Amino acid sequence: MNLRLTTSLLLLLTIVVSFAAEKPAYKLYNSKGKEIKYKKMIKELADADVIFFGEYHNNAIAHWLELKVTQSLYAQCKGAITMGAEMFEADNQMIIDEYMNSQISMTSFESECRLWPNYETDYEPLISFAKDSAIHFVATNIPRRYASIVHKKGMDKLDDLSDEARRYIAPLPIALESDSILESKMGPMSMMSKNPIAIAKAQAIKDATMAHFISENFKKGKLFIHYNGSFHSDDESGIRKYLNIYQPGLKVMTITTASQDDIEKLDEAYVELADYVICVPSDMTRTY
Repeated sequence: MNLRLTTSLLLLLTIVVSFAAEKPAYKLYNSKGKEIKYKKMIKELADADVIFFGEYHNNAIAHWLELKVTQSLYAQCKGAITMGAEMFEADNQMIIDEYMNSQISMTSFESECRLWPNYETDYEPLISFAKDSAIHFVATNIPRRYASIVHKKGMDKLDDLSDEARRYIAPLPIALESDSILESKMGPMSMMSKNPIAIAKAQAIKDATMAHFISENFKKGKLFIHYNGSFHSDDESGIRKYLNIYQPGLKVMTITTASQDDIEKLDEAYVELADYVICVPSDMTRTY
């Protein structure tokens, strides 16, 4: 390599490093809004029984960190981890298991598993890591057709389902808060529907089902990492509330995602929302 090329590469590297220092892609904060180092966060997370990684579904940085945090915890815990996700429905567990065990092809898995539209960019890396590392991956969510029943016809209509169908739902009946509390928790989402209570109850059956399958697959001494929209695990509610019913006493830790114009200081709205906050610039590239 000649001197001119070497000098040019060094200059380019200096520029990239300088830009990264001045314009970071994200910053990590603890629950109090104090900046925290990645390695310290990983060390603390490794002491949990269950971790909820709350993402924005189209946030590229959150998805990248889901993989990196999982890889770091896999190393920290010497492989003793289980993975699970909202993005996979419980009645597809057999398909996931068959793919993980190389009994079916990737094509069969992807065509039959009702994958989210952003699977290839955002969740395929997690599935590939689980497969390559022989990690059990749990499909925790209620089949969307049953959540739709709750939304359109009410929670009691789930009782009409067959015993086979109810295998993929949290044990009924589930504990529900009052309609006023349910609506208040929906926040801006309540303005997107003529019947926000129906949406809130559909979200509740999702939360309860995810908690149920986390509890069913949790093994003492094995860290369970769960990926879900931040709405489902922020502020000690959602999935966390139901998990505490099904298996009280677990040490649960949470990560959430925040989007701000200026990430140098965490906005008050995100303080105490989770144990750790990934703060991302609001103009960061989205995956969709």
